[in-house]
Amino acid sequence: MNMKPLYLMMAAAALGLAVPLFSSHARELNAEIPAAQFDPVKADPANQTSTEVAVLAGGCFWGIQGVFEHVKGVTKVISGYSGGDAKTANYDAVSEGETGHAEAVQITFDPRQVSFGQLLRIYFSVAHDPTELNRQGPDEGTQYRSEIFAASPQQEQIARAYIAQLDSAHVFAQPIATKVGALKAFYPAEDYHQDYLVKNPRASYIVINDLPKIAAFKRVWPDLYREQPVLVARD
Repeated sequence: MNMKPLYLMMAAAALGLAVPLFSSHARELNAEIPAAQFDPVKADPANQTSTEVAVLAGGCFWGIQGVFEHVKGVTKVISGYSGGDAKTANYDAVSEGETGHAEAVQITFDPRQVSFGQLLRIYFSVAHDPTELNRQGPDEGTQYRSEIFAASPQQEQIARAYIAQLDSAHVFAQPIATKVGALKAFYPAEDYHQDYLVKNPRASYIVINDLPKIAAFKRVWPDLYREQPVLVARD
């Protein structure tokens, strides 16, 4: 992300802010993909708590946060860092790509309304390109990797089973590069990163890379989409 290179602004002006550049495999994304076959919480509504947390990384956290703030059943989405130590959990350090951190989002949701498997269905289909290794669109580096930080052993089982399911079905032309590991810690990002997409809808980076994700979500998963996003900073 690195405060977005100048060439993006030039591209935005040249293209009339109309071409979504967030994926090199756009023809494969923004389309319905199969539901997770292994999603036990969804299958057993009687054995559920009212709150669960998921931590997902998939490129710049501005767009990932923006997508999941529109999901029905989600109560909060915080941009932050996961995968490294507390002392390096800040934007300047993470941007160097040497901290072990990935830009990630912490999603608090009600599993009685939306399951972890359904969140992953959105994550793999419209939120980012899971076949890209250590990059998303214009952003390069391990801090932009695709990774699921499982908050429980069950989440890890669901994630690994779903990746195997999608790969075996050849849903994407390339293998899924998403890593799966146990969540060790999540560190909220600086305040100016929270709700960035909502606060800066005309920024060229947002227009080119992130607003197309919101539009795709609304089109592909209308039953899971809500028009009014849930924000970190509420009035």
